[in-house]
Order: sequence, then C-alpha cells, then structure tokens
Amino acid sequence: MADLCSVLPKFIYPSSNVTLEHALGSQLTLNCTVQLPFSRNCDFALHWMKDGNWLDNETRTSPTRWFNDKETEIFISQTLEVNVSTDESYGNFACWVRNNTAVFTLQKSAETAGHLGAVLAALTVIALLALIAVMYVKCRLNVLLWYWNRYGELEISDGKLYDAYVSYANSTDDRKFVNFIVKPQLENRHGYKLFLDDKDILPNSEPSADLIMNVSKCRRLIVVLSIAYLEQEWCNHNFREGLWRLLELSRKPTFIAFESQYREIAHPAINLLKQHKNAVTLLMWRAGSMVPSSDFWKELCLALPRKVSYPGLRGDPQTHLQEDKDPMLILHSSYLDFRGESHPEGDAGVQGTIFKPLPPPRMSGPDGPPLGAMEEVQLGENQKNEIDISDLGSRNYGARTDFYCLVTEDDM
Repeated sequence: MADLCSVLPKFIYPSSNVTLEHALGSQLTLNCTVQLPFSRNCDFALHWMKDGNWLDNETRTSPTRWFNDKETEIFISQTLEVNVSTDESYGNFACWVRNNTAVFTLQKSAETAGHLGAVLAALTVIALLALIAVMYVKCRLNVLLWYWNRYGELEISDGKLYDAYVSYANSTDDRKFVNFIVKPQLENRHGYKLFLDDKDILPNSEPSADLIMNVSKCRRLIVVLSIAYLEQEWCNHNFREGLWRLLELSRKPTFIAFESQYREIAHPAINLLKQHKNAVTLLMWRAGSMVPSSDFWKELCLALPRKVSYPGLRGDPQTHLQEDKDPMLILHSSYLDFRGESHPEGDAGVQGTIFKPLPPPRMSGPDGPPLGAMEEVQLGENQKNEIDISDLGSRNYGARTDFYCLVTEDDM
C-alpha cells in the first residue's frame, strides 16, 4: 500500500513542458490531467504554482476524477483560468502532484509585440504631427517673415520715394494712432519710409491728381479703416467702386481695422474686404498689438516691401545703389564733424584760436620807459601771425560740399 502511494504520477496532459503565447487582454484555460494508481489512503491532491508561488483556489476549478474499468487507477483533471491583463500575468505555471510538476510557460506573442510597436510608432507620429501643427501656428509668421526678408522680391531702383502711402481720417484718434504708433514703429524700428495723408483720397469717388501722383511715388497703400474713415463720402456712397479704384492705383492695398470698433461697424466694407481677401490685406488691431513682437507688425511687414540692409552702409539702399552722392540724402553726418584740417581747395577754417589777447601792461622802473607804456608784442622767429587774410580773395569756395541748407515751402 505504501508503494502505491509513492508511485510517480503519469501526466496525460501536458505530457511535457508546454510554451504558450498569448496577447495582453486575452484569457486562457490551463488543463492538467494525471494518472495515478488508486489506493484509498493515498494523497491525490493537485496544486497549481506560478513562478514558485502557490496559487489560491479562486483561479482554479474543482478537480474531476474518474477510474479505469478495474478501478485500479484513478485519473485526476483540473483547470486553471488565467486572465492576461498585465505583463505580470506572464510566467511559468506548474501543475504539482506528489512533488512532480508539469510546466506551462506563458509568454507574450511575437505578433503582440509587433502590433504594440506599430501602435507606439503610430502614436509617436501623431504626437509629432501635433507638435508640428502647434509650432506652425506659433512660429508661422516668424518663418514667413524670415523667408520674405531673405528671399522676397526686391523692389529697388524703381523710382519710388516711399515704401507706403498711409491714408487715415483727420480725427484725433486716427492721428494719434498713425503719428505715435504706426509711423515710429515702421520708420524707426523697421526702416520704412511713409507718406502720410489725412485728406479724402477719393473726392467724388474719383482719385484726385495729387493722389495719383503721390501714390505713384509709393510702393504700397495702407488705409486705416476706422469709424471716422468710413464716414467719408466715397465710403458711404459706393465703397465697392472706390475699392476698385484703389486696386487700380496700388498693389494689394492693406486695410487696418480696430477690433474695439469692429463690432460697432455696421458698414458693409468689412464683409466686402473679406470677399476679396486675395486682392487686399485686412489686418486687425487688437489690444495686444502694441507689443513690437505681436503678430500685427509681422503681418504688416509681410504686406510691405522687403527691406534690404547692407553691412557698413547707412542710409537708403536705393540711394546708394543709384549712386546718388548728394550729401542732403546721406544720413551719416560725420562729414560735419570739423577736425581743424585745412582743405587744399577751400577754406576749412583757421586752426587753433583766432584772437590772442594782448599781455597786461607792465610798470617800468625809474630807468625804463615811462609808466603806463605798453610793451610791444614781439613774435618769435618760429612764430607767425595766426590770422592770415592774404589769400582771402583767391579762396575757392565753390569746392565746399560739406554744408547744405534744405528749405521747403513750409519753412518759407
């Protein structure tokens, strides 16, 4: 009887160690069936282990037993339910009977690993595209402005005197906006030259001769489209016709509207400009547009001509490229800095002091000249009179090119 209880079990299933591959989220059932010689006093208990640790009874079913025909052998079968929910679910499962085991090795399938890699790659691509989209929204204007300043069309040597013609209404708010915000920002910070005009540019819905002449001197047209501007006659009567007139005069004019007035404007001009957005540029002045790095100034610079800068060159590049050497057009004024060096063909001034004060009178002694007599000023051998007027009539004043006086009609 003792010999029957020590007989090793025969594993019907699995007959040898088994390796199983399953994906995460799957469920499987492990079946262990053994054959033992039957004896009433022997132990027929079947247990499950995972990685050397005993498992509780919640994950396994009750064993099933049956006998052979002669009831000399007993068959025991038991199943274990495994839920593959995490990576810790994988491992070695052992069916233990009388110190003997049959091992089920559960591991992640190769298809699952490849599928997971594909999912991770797809998520990475989606995240990268989202990052690119965010960067495009945030840096789009910076990239466009850099490209425009580097590879944009050059508009020099075209005879234009100004970069933009700025038309605005003769109202207090519009004058402040143009003279204290737009003009300093574009001229001082970006180097543009502006022509400012607060008059009605289309009297009787027709361009005046002055407008045609002035716009022909400018490369762009900027209209400050405020409520006061829309009260002009041509805006109220036929804005559409006036817009076509402006499109004939200038290349893609720019209209600046104010967000604070936008909701109050019942004029059809805004909708008309939106309908022709390919022919015009509509910019919105917002509360944060005052900052020099705001999108408003970047969009406005994109609408203006490309500015050209040359290292070591000051002044208007168009003036230098046209070889105009008129000192009145040169911004650099170092030629007015007098160094006291004489000019071979003209009078550059007298070096040093012009007048030399006479020495104070000196009282003479009893053997000298009378008291109160002035001592004659003697010049040394190496000294000469500091005021030389001998060549005054022969000086060439026509060679003087360093002083100019520019007078306009307003000054007269």
